[in-house]
Amino acid sequence: MGPINIGERACSTDVIVIGAGHSGLAISRFLTRRSIDHLVLERGEVGNAWRRDRWDSLRLLTPNWMCRLPGYAYEGDDPDGYMGKDEVAGLVSAYADWIGAPVRTGTTVQSVSACGDGYRVSTDQGAWKCRAVVIASGAFNKASVPALASAVPGPIHQVTSLDYKNPGQLPEGGVLVVGASATGLQLAGEIHDSGRPVTLAVGEHVRMPRNYRGRDIQWWMLVTGKLDECVGDMEDIDRLRRLPSPQLVGTPEQSTLDLNALAERGVRLAGRLAGVRGSRAQFSGSLRNVCALADLKMNRLLASFDDWAERTGYASAVDPRQRYAPTRTDTSPVLDMDLGGGEIRSIVWATGYRPDYRWLDLPILDRKGQIRHDGGVVDMPGVFVLGLPFLRRRKSSFIHGAEDDARDISRAVHLHLNRAASMRAMRIAV
Repeated sequence: MGPINIGERACSTDVIVIGAGHSGLAISRFLTRRSIDHLVLERGEVGNAWRRDRWDSLRLLTPNWMCRLPGYAYEGDDPDGYMGKDEVAGLVSAYADWIGAPVRTGTTVQSVSACGDGYRVSTDQGAWKCRAVVIASGAFNKASVPALASAVPGPIHQVTSLDYKNPGQLPEGGVLVVGASATGLQLAGEIHDSGRPVTLAVGEHVRMPRNYRGRDIQWWMLVTGKLDECVGDMEDIDRLRRLPSPQLVGTPEQSTLDLNALAERGVRLAGRLAGVRGSRAQFSGSLRNVCALADLKMNRLLASFDDWAERTGYASAVDPRQRYAPTRTDTSPVLDMDLGGGEIRSIVWATGYRPDYRWLDLPILDRKGQIRHDGGVVDMPGVFVLGLPFLRRRKSSFIHGAEDDARDISRAVHLHLNRAASMRAMRIAV
């Protein structure tokens, strides 16, 4: 869309979608198919987060054949490979062009507030009035760093996984990577390979092999229906939404990256970083138990795949059953470390992410700053959210998971608009 000179006066549309990532574009596709007038606002370029907010070597945790959006599928020559961040950005941008999405880039949302029977969306490029808002700005806008980071001695260089790009950013010398999800393991391996000694602080994690019985682990998750499991069928959905991403990496060799693999390469394992007192970092002594629990859950998952293969007759079409060695931990784990002696020169916080909703001037956040919603339908009429982990299904945060969620939310938007129109007509009639 071309420039719009709106000054103090707000333009109007039925729906404002905030964020032109894969979720925002997916719902744009469905809103267009329903002939709903809408506009997608994006603070940077289409797919901005993939272009600007990821480390250089990042690849998807899902194979290319799973990368699809409504009406649009991967058609490249490497279906079993894993896209890098720039390829993902290209995919998202190409999709926006393909669907002709009404995207306004370079437009930063500054506030969303109630206005009459709808909402006012104010940006650095002007304001819009709308009858519904879809928040698709993502769940990874800010790094989640524990409060104890403030106690780290000043000479230690600190960087979050959101700011980290490559090992060249870090000073020479030892590195403490905090967090053992997919991000923490990948960064620990990459930094170690750069010649820097690495200690990895390990908390709760989800262990998974890259391949199982000759198929990508995500193939198993898909065909067995795990990825399609709905939130209403899961226990303690709030806890599931807080789970770290599984320990996976996308490489041409389709290699498995777990704690054993890192330890074999020379990465030192420690327990969860529990505190910093003076110049000393203190680690939990529960490393062995945490790893044993992750091993147990992985083996239960693999056993469920075996059962499915037997029931459906797939057992003969895949490789024989596999089991993996337990995670190896030292009998005397690292319990503390001197941060003032020069052994550690930098800390990388791979402790997760959280959304940034400072621009929301609506009473829809809980005490932890998360949007209160039921499957993406916010408890304020006409407000919806997309792109969060376990929003409606286990696959919600994956690129291919956006389609079903966006279809459902577009239906909810359509019902809201029709209901609001009916109520206005009734008021006019009276």
